[in-house]
Amino acid sequence: MNLEGVAVIITGGGSGLGAATARAMAAKGAKVTVIDVNRDNAEGVASELHGIGAVADVSVEDQVNSALDKGETAHGVARVLVNCAGIGGGGKRTLGKAGPYPLDQFARVINVNLIGTFNVIRLAAERLAGLPPLGEERGVFINTASVAAFDGQIGQAGYAASKAGIAGLTLPVARDLSQIKIRVNTIAPGLFLTPMLMGLSEQVRASLAEQVPHPARLGSPNEYAALAVHIVENAMLNGETIRLDGAIRMAPK
Repeated sequence: MNLEGVAVIITGGGSGLGAATARAMAAKGAKVTVIDVNRDNAEGVASELHGIGAVADVSVEDQVNSALDKGETAHGVARVLVNCAGIGGGGKRTLGKAGPYPLDQFARVINVNLIGTFNVIRLAAERLAGLPPLGEERGVFINTASVAAFDGQIGQAGYAASKAGIAGLTLPVARDLSQIKIRVNTIAPGLFLTPMLMGLSEQVRASLAEQVPHPARLGSPNEYAALAVHIVENAMLNGETIRLDGAIRMAPK
């Protein structure tokens, strides 16, 4: 699919991977709606790209529909969706010194990362189903998992489970939506220089970078964005979870 003039929705687009993807797709001529839980971030990135900023918790149906309505009013129904919204797991062990992993915190991570991703997919697909195809496809959806889905570390039970769920839904959702000509893929990033890692000291970030076989550095959000653009443009990529990680395999801790 050619991004020129196409309406795009990016969740978590106010920072990190989502913001880089918003910029990359806007540079290709896409009409971008940035959805983020942080209003200032959403509107800041959207303003930079002459796009639309909207606020929503992706796990809340009414908020997502309102955000989609806002983007649709300005740009029309989105043919491309990139799900980057997500939260960390807090680094809590299943059983730690303070007791068992708080169930409400585990549920929150699953609710935002996994259920939130599926929530936006299903609502965006419903709207897109009414548009005519552009050539051989109607739209492209891209999700964000993590290498934690496969190499979850100590203290990552909630986060890894949420990201494994995203990887797991990719193929069945791609099969579900094939009937309306929507492709679905997932990117599983490794160690990327996002706000989650920016909070760490430079020394810790350097230590993490050394764990990456090649290139031995943290990934750039622009590299995630470049892959997202390629997925949109390559019609044979469907139902796939792609590791973008410099060949890292995470140690237990």
